[in-house]
Amino acid sequence: MKKILTILTLTSSALMSSCNFLDFDESQGKTQEEAYAYFDNVTSLASAAYRELPKDYGVIGGALRESATDNSVASWKSNSLYDMYNDIWSPKKLVDNRWSTYYPVIHDINSFLELYSEEELDRFKWDPNFKDNITKTRNYIYEVRALRAFYYFEMIKRFKDVPLLTKTCSLDEVNTLQKTSFKDVLDFMVKEWDEVKVHLPEDYENFIGGETGRVTKGAVMAFKSRALLYAASPLYAGFSNVTWEQAAKAALDVINLGVYTLPNIDNDPLYDEDPGNNVLVSPQMIFEFRSSTDNSFERNNLPPTFTRGETKGYNNPTQNFVDAFEFKDGTSFDWNKPEHIAKMYYDEKGKETRDPRFYINVICNGMTYMNKKVDTYVGGLYGPHAEVEGYTLTGYYLKKLMNEKVDLDPAHQVKKPHHFPGYRYAEILLNYAESMNEFKGPDYTDATFTMSARQALNRVRSAAFMPDVVANTQSEFRTKVRNERRIELAFEDHRFWDIRRWKIGNVVEKIYGVKINNVNGVISANKEIIQTRVWDDKMYFYPIPQNEVFVNPNLTQNPGWTE
Repeated sequence: MKKILTILTLTSSALMSSCNFLDFDESQGKTQEEAYAYFDNVTSLASAAYRELPKDYGVIGGALRESATDNSVASWKSNSLYDMYNDIWSPKKLVDNRWSTYYPVIHDINSFLELYSEEELDRFKWDPNFKDNITKTRNYIYEVRALRAFYYFEMIKRFKDVPLLTKTCSLDEVNTLQKTSFKDVLDFMVKEWDEVKVHLPEDYENFIGGETGRVTKGAVMAFKSRALLYAASPLYAGFSNVTWEQAAKAALDVINLGVYTLPNIDNDPLYDEDPGNNVLVSPQMIFEFRSSTDNSFERNNLPPTFTRGETKGYNNPTQNFVDAFEFKDGTSFDWNKPEHIAKMYYDEKGKETRDPRFYINVICNGMTYMNKKVDTYVGGLYGPHAEVEGYTLTGYYLKKLMNEKVDLDPAHQVKKPHHFPGYRYAEILLNYAESMNEFKGPDYTDATFTMSARQALNRVRSAAFMPDVVANTQSEFRTKVRNERRIELAFEDHRFWDIRRWKIGNVVEKIYGVKINNVNGVISANKEIIQTRVWDDKMYFYPIPQNEVFVNPNLTQNPGWTE
């Protein structure tokens, strides 16, 4: 039987300043000798390295990072994303602050790597399980090194240059740290991943203990693929020496591993009505971020009054996003064509008309969800209510990542496991398609790159029952592959970062919804602007927390950000 990895969260009383996180006591009251002298303790300490994996089930007060993009909007105006929308966030008024969460876990990993010693465990060598236990603990070394590099990727994509700590530091040392360049941090990450991947198993099915959920060889290679894709992109290219060819090769290495496949969307557990633990056996899942058994994500995103128990409708997909979905035949949606508007979701017989992935992502007017028909037209039960927060601002509600089999009724609640799809094979194919197109165009192949960018992109489209892409030039294909990423990877924490690395921040300025009227059963729809946001190019990178800069002036603030 598989064992599912339980992530142990170790707590500290003080994690908020650049100084205090170094006082973290990973032994939870044990002496250093005790903490590393027992196999169970070592397992707990290594498992704690997983605790900050970025599961976005509403990481910003119930809102997804996606709702800071043109794909979605936060419906509650009290949410701190409105500070982003209005450009009133700052080094003192932070949104999505991860500086104070990633450095503590990096410190703990450094501590683990320094203090772990097989000599402390050698006294158990006569135990019949010693050989298996020591093999597992040796594996932990490579896991935590991979995760440390992963956390640095999360840091540099937010802040660009950051201090690179590979050992524990004294209080004086940490308060005088200098920033390390993006390039040098990236080089460190790639070197770490390249070194550890040869030691990690492809899966843990037959590994000692049969635990799943730990870092694998494929996961490390996928980390590298995404990191090099970002590094080759317009935002980072000026201070990275990574080429599109290198990014394509990193994605190709995952493809050539031969471990992952992309099933059709109607046969992928990722899209089950009851995904739960089923997503763990999806043949395209490379590395998932595991979360708890609950129903809070559904509670936060179902329409108000949808079921007994408070529901909040936090994240509303936008019309900008919906317009990105083609019709089933590959035709782009056009608001200037009445025949398109007449069948924008369903035809006259009630059959679906758009890319099948639309119905995976979005709850739209007329859809039946959890055995209820959802009416989002003006005056409909779940339509806009200007005086009540939580009702749709856009004409849509979120469906992606939801579990239809939860029950929010306080009298008989049903909770389900939730596992966030961190890295999956569809992304790797799209990484390859984008990189190859930028490297040599949509149709280039050679002895190394035997698959073209077009072939990779069409694999993703084929799994969604969509026709092959039509694009003749590199520029046309760039538009297509970017759109494909937008819809295939929606609400999986990609769009926010893609907008930045492509340097297209102005796309978030005008946010549209749909106003649907129902007059005696006759439905009409109009696209309307529902939000105007502020974009400033300083937002391509986050502000460094002001308290960190105050304690250590060497941490110069990112350009454009003031107190």
